[in-house]
Amino acid sequence: MNDNERTIETFYNAFARLEPDTMAQCYADEVAFDDEVFSLRGKREVMGMWRMLCAVTREKGADVWQLRHSGVQADGKSGRAHWDAHYRFSATGRIVDNSIDAQFEFAPDGRIVRHRDSFDFWRWSRQALGAPGWALGWTPMLRAKVRAKADGNLRRYMQSLAA
Repeated sequence: MNDNERTIETFYNAFARLEPDTMAQCYADEVAFDDEVFSLRGKREVMGMWRMLCAVTREKGADVWQLRHSGVQADGKSGRAHWDAHYRFSATGRIVDNSIDAQFEFAPDGRIVRHRDSFDFWRWSRQALGAPGWALGWTPMLRAKVRAKADGNLRRYMQSLAA
């Protein structure tokens, strides 16, 4: 296992234990993160998201939380992994099983500078939102609504940490 593969392993092992401080050590200050819901720039924003997700999971879903990762591969510049999360979506209380493919780019010091998670938004929305997700999860309208809500939640969470 090379150093960049170890970084990915460290990241997901820490996430499985809901340990954002350890996750943060894996990211460069100038990291960019994108997935179907978030588009974040800089370690402050990216770690704000992970800290929020870990905190909410500890508070409202630790009883069902599971994360498994596999397929970790990396070379000197990039890497990838697959991860599956089983959790309670806090907004609805519904159980979600999400299957995610991650891609990474690394700085010369081995920390992550780019992290892209990809998952089937319609599949996620059907589980997380129920009937509205089933009916509208494939539409740009619902995706935009979910993105706006998540962004607002993140901004409020980060403001609460600064207060």
